[in-house]
Amino acid sequence: MSTSSIQLKKLWWVGPLTVLAAVVGVLIVRSVAMAILPPPYAPGLEMIATSIVLTVILCTCAVFVFALVARFVKRPVRTYVIISFVFLVISFLPDIAVASAPIPGAGWPYSITLMIMHVVAGLITVYMLIKLTAAQMAH
Repeated sequence: MSTSSIQLKKLWWVGPLTVLAAVVGVLIVRSVAMAILPPPYAPGLEMIATSIVLTVILCTCAVFVFALVARFVKRPVRTYVIISFVFLVISFLPDIAVASAPIPGAGWPYSITLMIMHVVAGLITVYMLIKLTAAQMAH
């Protein structure tokens, strides 16, 4: 897929829709985790605003990165997928660190829940941005 095959004008509606879908995905993971994991819940699960605000901020940044990559890179889809994967791996570092934090509710179940939230938000974001901005190719 070349730069010309991505319709950046679509980002005006695809971007907000993608962020909203990522928030919904993260909240579903949060709800399932809270149904499965015993209380107390660590702050990242306990406070719903934390999940929403962080997802909105980080996925909005991902939309801007996508726009820049699509605008300036020769192979934008491949490059964006690589960038996204690298940032996903980096996003696991604080989750791994909090696994042994002296916080009520912290531990590996909580850390794994955060990692699943990151994967869900990342997959939704990457998939929607690529699929919904792709130009329809004539066969």
